[in-house]
Amino acid sequence: MINEDAQEIDIINPAKASDESFFEATLRPQKLAEYIGQEKVKESLKILIDAAKHRKDTLEHILLYGPPGLGKTTLAHIISRETGVNIKITSGPAIEKAGDLASILTNLSENDVLFIDEIHRLPKVVEEILYPALEDYALDIVLGKGAGAKAVRLDLPKFTLIGATTRIGLLSAPLRDRFGMTYRLDYYEEEEIEKIIERAGKILKIDIEKSGRQEIARRARRTPRIANRLLRRVRDFAQVRAKGVISGDIANQALNMLEVDELGLDANDRRILEALIEKFGGGPVGITSLAAATSEDQGTIEDIYEPYLLRLGLITRTPKGRMATPAAYDHLKKKPIGSQKQILL
Repeated sequence: MINEDAQEIDIINPAKASDESFFEATLRPQKLAEYIGQEKVKESLKILIDAAKHRKDTLEHILLYGPPGLGKTTLAHIISRETGVNIKITSGPAIEKAGDLASILTNLSENDVLFIDEIHRLPKVVEEILYPALEDYALDIVLGKGAGAKAVRLDLPKFTLIGATTRIGLLSAPLRDRFGMTYRLDYYEEEEIEKIIERAGKILKIDIEKSGRQEIARRARRTPRIANRLLRRVRDFAQVRAKGVISGDIANQALNMLEVDELGLDANDRRILEALIEKFGGGPVGITSLAAATSEDQGTIEDIYEPYLLRLGLITRTPKGRMATPAAYDHLKKKPIGSQKQILL
């Protein structure tokens, strides 16, 4: 049954009310019908939800993976709302000990959704406690130590775990196998991003012309979170320089000021490409060396920057490391020299 009083509880920080979180919550779609893009995922989820509601049963555990900012958290909220149950939110790094997970699980109510972001960062000892909870809705705990220790099994209410990860390869096979459904979220098309910007503009009462939407969509890296963030910054620029109206020209001026180029690359993206070309002759170079050369965290490069650079064809992965492509040289207006020419040819 639909629970009209279903709640959303952030276990990490229940009092969280920053401008960023408020902004994202304001723009977050509330239903699958409002969610733009990811059509195959939406269709499959609708069948899964409708079937569970028809049987009056708990949803299977769901794993969502893909690059950051594509809507994994939003989908988790929609699933809980569509099924009319509470959602409790935490993240892998926040669950440090088995006791932390036990506390969360024992406080769940029947049919609740537990959303764990960055689930690939769960400690191994915590992950092992999770296995019986997912399969048998039971929690195995050990009381005492040494010869007098006793194993006790506690029954848990039926619940649905929704895990989100940007790096599915780091999930252990036993954990992956315990999810009934796995969905991959991919980058959006520019037309879909434009629709997302149009919807956000209406909600925020922003005066934005079609050319302005198109310009922001073109530079938003095909990612809704980035599109909404750029819209906020362009809105600020337009309020100061153009009486609040976002035209294509105003959007172009604002995004240039923010150093977001026509491909959606920002200063950090270009810094990585420039290091690859100028310091390592275009590659191949290992990710560790590239991270050291750019003073950037290796995981950040792999999770945030590299997927989009790969999608644009600006870099490639080889057994020996990352390499810049001819498109990267063209975009940065740099010419390969010496051995670089031979490699690129």
